[in-house]
Amino acid sequence: MNKFLKGLIFVLLLIAVGIFLYAYINGDILKKPLSPKDTVEFKLNDLELEVFYNRPSKRDRNIFGGLVAFNKVWRTGANEATTFETNQPLKIGKDYLAAGKYTLWTIPDETTWKVIFNAKQYPWGVNDSMEPMRDPNFDAVSIDVPVQKIPSFVEQFTIAFDNSTDNLSLTMAWDDVKIAVPLNQ
Repeated sequence: MNKFLKGLIFVLLLIAVGIFLYAYINGDILKKPLSPKDTVEFKLNDLELEVFYNRPSKRDRNIFGGLVAFNKVWRTGANEATTFETNQPLKIGKDYLAAGKYTLWTIPDETTWKVIFNAKQYPWGVNDSMEPMRDPNFDAVSIDVPVQKIPSFVEQFTIAFDNSTDNLSLTMAWDDVKIAVPLNQ
């Protein structure tokens, strides 16, 4: 074997050992994340909506009233703050939400959820004390929506847009609960 091939094999071996050590020290880099990132989009005519969020799983846990406390602000997902973006103004309940990018917060309860669109962008959903980073001074719009009990369990927290009846809504479902936020132009 010539020197070039020996050198190449040595470099590749060093890279492989480095990747192995990194994976060992920082956890398995090939392992599926517990709360993967997701982006949902909705486009109709000139309206474009987008939500970015992290999707935690139930994993046999008590979700609402347990992992997600009732009557306390929730970052509406896991990890980074969930964001909602619209390119056009929307009517949400009785209020208008200007075009722009917002963070999405919720205050779950057994019968209703308060859904809050906050104008401030936060680098993460919670601080070092695991308290939500939301500053209520930046709340742009909030709406109370009823909780719908669903017959089957949703394992992974899911946000979607529903326009199946020409009544656009932002839906959130997890465990045996679903909510729908009406969105109008």
